[in-house]
Amino acid sequence: MVKQIPVSKRASQIEYAIRDVVVPATALEAEGHEIIKLNIGDPIAYPGLPTPSHMVEAFQAALGRGENGYSPSYGLPALRSAIAEDEISKGWACNPEDVYVCHGVTEALQIIFAATLEGGNKVLAPGPHYPPYMAYPQMYGASTIEYRLDAGDGWKVDFDDIEKKMDDNVRLLVMINPNNPTGNVASADEIDKLLSIAKKWPNCMIIADEIYDGLDFTGTQVSIASRSFEVPVLVLNGVSKVYYAPGWRIGYLAIHDPTSKMNDVRDGIERILRSRLCASTPAQMGYIAGLEGDRSWMKIHTSKVMKQRELCLQRISEIEGLEVQSPGGAFYMFVRLTDEKWANDDKKFVLDLLHEEHVLAVHGSGFSSELGRGHFRIVYLPNIDTLNIAFDRIDSFLTRHRQ
Repeated sequence: MVKQIPVSKRASQIEYAIRDVVVPATALEAEGHEIIKLNIGDPIAYPGLPTPSHMVEAFQAALGRGENGYSPSYGLPALRSAIAEDEISKGWACNPEDVYVCHGVTEALQIIFAATLEGGNKVLAPGPHYPPYMAYPQMYGASTIEYRLDAGDGWKVDFDDIEKKMDDNVRLLVMINPNNPTGNVASADEIDKLLSIAKKWPNCMIIADEIYDGLDFTGTQVSIASRSFEVPVLVLNGVSKVYYAPGWRIGYLAIHDPTSKMNDVRDGIERILRSRLCASTPAQMGYIAGLEGDRSWMKIHTSKVMKQRELCLQRISEIEGLEVQSPGGAFYMFVRLTDEKWANDDKKFVLDLLHEEHVLAVHGSGFSSELGRGHFRIVYLPNIDTLNIAFDRIDSFLTRHRQ
């Protein structure tokens, strides 16, 4: 065997369950099998949820005009202004200078972590969580500590658990609202509780991951920045989910700094942004069209998603061995495996289901080895016929293995 050049420890330890399960699925597809994919939150992967035509036309028109060179490192001024206006409509005084356009929310996270974390620092993030919150902080010598979401109470935040885990080393306290993977939506009162805890720790900032804010079915979702009068908030959002354009890779971070204590952090963020040049120029033009244009199309898309949500809740309630807390937002369900055989090995459940029934989901332990164990996540974006076929296969799989 050829001696291998060493890989960095930080890279070799990264896991991303949502895409890791694609590897065996791709192998099955190469053998000629058709896979029903319930694993990835990509609206464009499913029929009936296209990117709005006026946004696509604006993207194409920018290309036609030759507007595909470098843009300013912080984003096109017109886009920063449009985003600021959108955030103002959510209840806080956002200025265009507070907005920084990135290659999606994932790059925004990487920039925030690079600008705020040193060895020994901590990120306090919900468990279950979106995998990059666990993967990236360790690259900067920091660690991610999970705070508990209550599986028996709609995945609500356990504030006592947060209180116990806060200390001077916690630089970032994360709230994903609506939550990925559980779909829980935090209320204004819950956000206020989170802010009251963070206020006790002067070096702590809130990451408000609100990429699914337009997919709130409860009517209770509110901007975290709009509730904060003392605690700094880093708002994350973008074009991927609510505007159905994930492949454009355009997101943003917006800084809400009500007591002006983030000047040094802001400088660090801007230095990193300049060093990586800019986000896609024509895609930014498409996003401007989405923010400034008619949004009536959103009701049609949301109505379709909600019908599929109701279908999933009904089908899961009818299948022995499955339970689910009704999600209040986003387009995920975090399903509990009640059969002891699978509750103790949710990854085996997902892989065996894939190989035997060609249905691809994501194991819950991939979102948290402890707090996600015994669950699996599905995306309810496929059309109703496809979802019914998927649940028929899941039911058949569970029945067969119960005998």
